Amino acid sequence: MRVSQITAAVFVLVVSPIELLGQGGEGGGGLYDINTGLSFWTLVVFAILVLILGKYAWGPILAAVDAREKGIQTALDEAAERNQEAEKLLANYKENLADARRQANELLAEGKAAGESIRMEIEEKARGEAQSIIERARAEIERERDAAIAEIRRESVDLALAAATRLVQENLDQEKDRVLVERYLTELGGAGGEG
Repeated sequence: MRVSQITAAVFVLVVSPIELLGQGGEGGGGLYDINTGLSFWTLVVFAILVLILGKYAWGPILAAVDAREKGIQTALDEAAERNQEAEKLLANYKENLADARRQANELLAEGKAAGESIRMEIEEKARGEAQSIIERARAEIERERDAAIAEIRRESVDLALAAATRLVQENLDQEKDRVLVERYLTELGGAGGEG
């Protein structure tokens, strides 16, 4: 508002003398005629204008320009500082990301190693259980074979007794005959094992 008042005052000071001189009594002149009175008053008004502007306008204008320049410089400095902080944060972020990737790779490697270890343990356990099952099956087969051989011997004794009974056609003492035949078969088994 103060600048507009100054501008209005300067306008009045410049225009008023020119108007007064222009209405003077000479009545005309050429386009290129020099009017010394007008030139004088123009120089006076110009000097007053320069003094008024120097005192009231240029100081605040220069102060405003300086303040604006300082504000811009401050903003630039802050922007540069924030840019440096952003670069530091970005570097920190990249470092953290690389660290997280490294840790993830380590965890994957540990997981693979643990999985391999568990797989090997399971395979070893399965082999042990398979071997145990095989051994139990062999023992069961051995028992069944022994039982079958014993059954065959008993039936052989019974068949031999029945055959002997038919041959002899007389009723022998079953218990003594059984013992005799079993002993004979045992001897045969022993002789067959040696042979």
